[in-house]
Amino acid sequence: MPTGRLINMQKILIANRGEIAVRIIRACRDLGLATVAVYSDVDRKALHVRYADEAVHIGTPPPRESYLRMDKIIEVAKRTGSDAIHPGYGFLAENAVFAQQVTDEGLIFIGPSPKAIATMGDKQAARQAVKSNGVPLIPGTEPGLSDEELIAAAHKIGFPVMVKAAAGGGGKGMRAVYKAEELASAIGNAHREAESAFGNGELYLEKLLVGARHIEFQILADMHGNTIHLGERECSIQRRNQKLVEEAPSPFMDPDLRRRMGDMAIAAAKAVDYVNAGTIECLVDKDKNFYFMEMNTRLQVEHPVTELVTGIDLVKEQLRIARGRRMSITESVQNPNGWALECRINAEDPYQNFIPSTGTVTTMNTPKGPGVRVDSGIYSGFEITPYYDSMIAKLITLGDNRQEALLRMKRALSEFVIMGVKHNIPFHLNLMNSVSFIAGQFDTRFVEDRFSMTTYEHQPTEMELETAAIAATLYAHRQRQLAAQVVAPATRDTSNWKWLARWERLNK
Repeated sequence: MPTGRLINMQKILIANRGEIAVRIIRACRDLGLATVAVYSDVDRKALHVRYADEAVHIGTPPPRESYLRMDKIIEVAKRTGSDAIHPGYGFLAENAVFAQQVTDEGLIFIGPSPKAIATMGDKQAARQAVKSNGVPLIPGTEPGLSDEELIAAAHKIGFPVMVKAAAGGGGKGMRAVYKAEELASAIGNAHREAESAFGNGELYLEKLLVGARHIEFQILADMHGNTIHLGERECSIQRRNQKLVEEAPSPFMDPDLRRRMGDMAIAAAKAVDYVNAGTIECLVDKDKNFYFMEMNTRLQVEHPVTELVTGIDLVKEQLRIARGRRMSITESVQNPNGWALECRINAEDPYQNFIPSTGTVTTMNTPKGPGVRVDSGIYSGFEITPYYDSMIAKLITLGDNRQEALLRMKRALSEFVIMGVKHNIPFHLNLMNSVSFIAGQFDTRFVEDRFSMTTYEHQPTEMELETAAIAATLYAHRQRQLAAQVVAPATRDTSNWKWLARWERLNK
């Protein structure tokens, strides 16, 4: 990858669809860059097709005949005079072969090098690469083991264990196994799912950390040797290993843990000479021991929460880095400004085990107002098909603190109107009223073990809601005190003192 040389880039082809394609198009327009959209038959009227300067049809609805066709996408890029290709996330975003083909054709791939993608895309190769830089790893197996060897290794590691696909992500090919007699079946199912999703059925095992939180760090690195992190995102609210709600910062974090995990994330990125935007994903146990899980070599779905608490446009930074420029910021972010929450609004029925819903969105009115952002590629009259991801929108709120962000999220969810398809807004509204969630007391098993639309936590009383909110505020206040120990007492924030007094009265 070139270093220290400015690269001409005037037209970008977006090899994706939906809200992320719209997001990239908007960032390109802000920078005066022309854009080219690609689309399948069912996306002819999609927003990314309408917003781009040019749009080219590339095939029928199944992704393998359109958005996964490397040859067609590269041919369109060359035919339209595009200088670069932005893959977004999903589809070809973490495909090292595609990144190499783009580069071989003289185009710019807006992302890391093919070598970095290949190394971090192979979970075992990634473990070996980061281990050399002193990054802590979850106990697990080496690659290439047979099913019989995996079963034997599981007994040595100790149950529970996680069966994981060696390639890919997004929760595919993953199975949590708590008992030895369940392991053989889980391995067989994971093999089939991984083979179907990634064309690679290889598996490995990791120790399953019970009660762990999923915390990730946003990385940026340019061609001039600068590698930084932009703080953490809390991603523990999941269903079947797929994220539902994200926030930045994490209510579990303290300044020392942020510093140590941030240093680890940078070390992991440097292990593969990483350039552009990426994410280091970790598991953190209840005692705040943390372990590297994997690296996503692309922009994340949840990137808006980081943007809101740092003021940094991650897509613009990606484009800036790809053009050979220095990042606009060269110091890691240790103190986020405010608190952001993101709810993934999906076309699925939360009352029927989140089964996907298809059909025409007859009405869609999005919330507005202070501290509210909606990223979407859907509009009233748009048809949601079974061919692609079920996401309708990402709803993001920003507050001065977690309490304000939560209240704004509740308000925004109540204003969000979607008709014509089932959606998971009722789930999010119930979650926002959960005492445990309000107090920041949850882990990666919270939704599946303790929260569902039929057996979710009881509706809290006003007193319980107030008490949980005060508990969350008190926790945040204590973390600020830790971060401000070197600041004179007279200059410290006193905005939460009335909440602390109220907390004391409630607990007499």
